Amino acid sequence: MPYVVTVDAGSANLRAADHLLQTLAAELALPEGTFGCTHLVRGERPHVALSFTLPSEPLPRTAWERLTVHGYDVTEGAPDAVGRAVLYPGVSSLTGTLTVAEVLARSAIDRVTILGTAGQSASDARLVTQDHVRPQWQDGALVLTAMPAAGGTLVPFEVPDPTPCCADH
Repeated sequence: MPYVVTVDAGSANLRAADHLLQTLAAELALPEGTFGCTHLVRGERPHVALSFTLPSEPLPRTAWERLTVHGYDVTEGAPDAVGRAVLYPGVSSLTGTLTVAEVLARSAIDRVTILGTAGQSASDARLVTQDHVRPQWQDGALVLTAMPAAGGTLVPFEVPDPTPCCADH
């Protein structure tokens, strides 16, 4: 049965949280099959927390101890059910342009939807990954939201390097 821990380092934004999540996963040598997600924490001090879904409990105890020693706030369970997946089975194979069928076959992603439309995308639709594929958990399924792009292709809704608001001011 999987085991979930939350690591709250008070990350200010998604980019910083993604980097920390990938760094921690490498430092802890987390096994294949691990899910690493970001979660928006609202309230008095909005920030981004991380969660890791690990395959068994002995590994989480070791990870928990190492994270706590480094000063991170670690708790059991996920902060919510709608995490944004950064680390998941098959993520490293989602590079270049792939069909939706290839995305589903190569990764833990359960379905691909197109922003603003009902239902799923066609399995032969081409997805230009930009090497940045961040699906979200929705009702227990890992769902990638895509949007139409040039040449009849799709791109993930989340772009790798978004332009900050008011960047030209």
